[in-house]
Amino acid sequence: MAMTPRLELRQGQSLVMTPQLQQAIKLLQLSNFELQEFVEGELERNPLLEREESSAEAKKESGDAEQLEFESGMTPNEAALDVSVADMAPDLSAGELLEAGAAPLTDWSKASSGKSFDDLPGLEDTLTQDISLAEHLDAQLTEAGLSAVDRLIGGVLIDAVDDWGYMRTDTRELADRLGVAEADVLRVLTTMQGFEPTGVMARDIPECLALQLKERGRFDPAMEALVRNLDLLAKGHFDRLMTACGVDREDLTDMIAEVRALTPKPGAGFGGGAVQSVAPDVYVKQAPDGTWHVELNSDTMPRVLMNQRYYATVSKTAKREEDKQFLTECAANASWLVKSLDQRAKTILKVAREIVRQQDAFFVQGVAHLRPLNLKTVAAAIEMHESTVSRVTSNKYLSCERGVFELKYFFTASINAADGGEAHSAEAVRYQIKGLIDGENAEEILSDDRIVEILREKGIDIARRTVAKYRESLRIPSSVERKRKLAHGI
Repeated sequence: MAMTPRLELRQGQSLVMTPQLQQAIKLLQLSNFELQEFVEGELERNPLLEREESSAEAKKESGDAEQLEFESGMTPNEAALDVSVADMAPDLSAGELLEAGAAPLTDWSKASSGKSFDDLPGLEDTLTQDISLAEHLDAQLTEAGLSAVDRLIGGVLIDAVDDWGYMRTDTRELADRLGVAEADVLRVLTTMQGFEPTGVMARDIPECLALQLKERGRFDPAMEALVRNLDLLAKGHFDRLMTACGVDREDLTDMIAEVRALTPKPGAGFGGGAVQSVAPDVYVKQAPDGTWHVELNSDTMPRVLMNQRYYATVSKTAKREEDKQFLTECAANASWLVKSLDQRAKTILKVAREIVRQQDAFFVQGVAHLRPLNLKTVAAAIEMHESTVSRVTSNKYLSCERGVFELKYFFTASINAADGGEAHSAEAVRYQIKGLIDGENAEEILSDDRIVEILREKGIDIARRTVAKYRESLRIPSSVERKRKLAHGI
């Protein structure tokens, strides 16, 4: 068969991800803090964009000017040109100026630099900055009176300290890197382990606790044995601990209480990176008629507008083709950003309203009444794709009378009912397990099998391994460990 060129027409459909569509998807999954940063960047890059509140500020300034004219009988321009007697006669003395009707002079040389209220720092900027752990240790190193070489070693040791206050670098490796003896590194480390807070610069938890006990004068052989066998304490093997420490049950209980009063993370109280608080995207409030009112948090929704007047002006003056193309791109990007922000807000509100409708029992009665809910159910109810709902619920928060919750919190797996009725939410079942264990008494410690029986009596069909998984996720020890702790009074 001969191969010859030919033309064919084919019709098909394909989804093209335009830059604008990619931007809209990106905006949808951003948190409100990330969105604020993105919009700030767009305002800097695009000269046609402006904040929506700027028009309100302009009206306010116009109103202030009208008020000035009303009170003084002068227009703003006339007020600006109004000259005092002191300005007209700078060579007159203070007494002569007062006689001429001038206001008393102010000695501005003693005043601070004149700044408008807009130029003053915000409240956050005036707050004392938290000192970091590294800065705190460096200040103590400077005052320790060490030699230049030891200070250099100390500086490298400080760089190896993590946020919890532990020194995480191998001393032999550090000595080889610095070209000094390991004994010198250990000597400087020992000195720095005496810095505040007590326990800092330790290489592991036992050493950290030992440093704190030594400062209190409580690091005797029995306590040393306890610190050395923390794994037995964690597993609840108190009989073996009594043997290792050579003490009776009463002494061991007192020693454990002392250890638990120590600080395993001595550096945790120092400032690190800026902590970013959670700002809710949606508020849920109960109306007088008992229904739930869902509204967006306007403080977290940036509003921008395209300055049409400025665009029309500069379009007329643009001569070069590059300038015209730049303005066209800016206008298109500005218009699309305004639409994308509006669509993002509407989508978040739509998803939040459906979540509140599905989980209304939670807002009335609490977490025990959460219903099983998945993305597919919400997506079908509001006629959106599951991926869209997933993006909307990521890093978005809802505020209600019960607290602030991430939207994803309301999506929980389902656990079948024992009688074939309505399924139960996994989060609600986890809450019930915690309540059962919190309410158990010393005579009847609930095993996982017993919890399964109780839950099945309540109509919840759950496996023992699922109970164990939920219990471990709540950091609750097994029934055997709980019995052991109660037997030793710990």
